This record gives sequence, C-alpha cells and structure tokens, in this order.
Amino acid sequence: QVRLVESGGGSVQAGGSLTLSCAVAGHTSPSNYMAWFRQAPGKERVVVAAIYPQTAVTFYADSMKGRFTISRDNAKNTLYLLMNSLKPEDTALYFCAARAAPPISGGGWSRVGYYDLWGQGTQVTVSS
Repeated sequence: QVRLVESGGGSVQAGGSLTLSCAVAGHTSPSNYMAWFRQAPGKERVVVAAIYPQTAVTFYADSMKGRFTISRDNAKNTLYLLMNSLKPEDTALYFCAARAAPPISGGGWSRVGYYDLWGQGTQVTVSS
C-alpha cells in the first residue's frame, strides 16, 4: 500500500520561501502524474503543480508559474515543492497527491479526481 507523508509547512512572512516535501512509501507508476494541491478554509481543493515522472515534465497552475517549482528525487522517492515570493493568499493546507490506479490517456494532472492517493496535508501560513 502506497503512503504519502508531507512535511515542511510552517509560518512565513510575505516574500519568504518554503520547501515542502512528500515522502512516498511504496511504488507508483512513472506514467502517472504526481502533484501538489492546496485548500484554503472554505474553498475547494485546487492544483498547484504536477510532474510526469517518466519525463520529468512539469505543469503549473497559472497563478503559481514563476514562483513555485515542483521536482522529484527518484533516488529518495520524494516529491518537493519550492515556494518563493509567498503571498498571504498562498495560505492553505497543502496536499501531496499520486495515483495508484492504472495510467490513463488524456492528461488529468489538474483534476482532483485523477488522484487516488493523498497525504495528510501540511499547513502553510503566510503573514503580511
């Protein structure tokens, strides 16, 4: 059974940086995307960034482009999210997501429903 464990959240002032980590215990197909999502209080869960492990191609939500960087260390089986120039509106619970089901065609990296494995979340709070 695959488990995802996030770490690295915390409190930071606007303009600061944080790096989130997601340790993956178990194996997932390199043909399945892995992603970071976030959910602010009272709002829906939305994608932040995703990576296609087989090619290391990355994808970002428009509002995160240029500020956030997703990466994966295959040797450590760990997913990362480097967040720079943080803003108060980045405050949310951040989740690591992966897929254990067989790969499917047609993308889906941005959809909550594509992923069937979730971490417990790590809180990021940005103060102004």
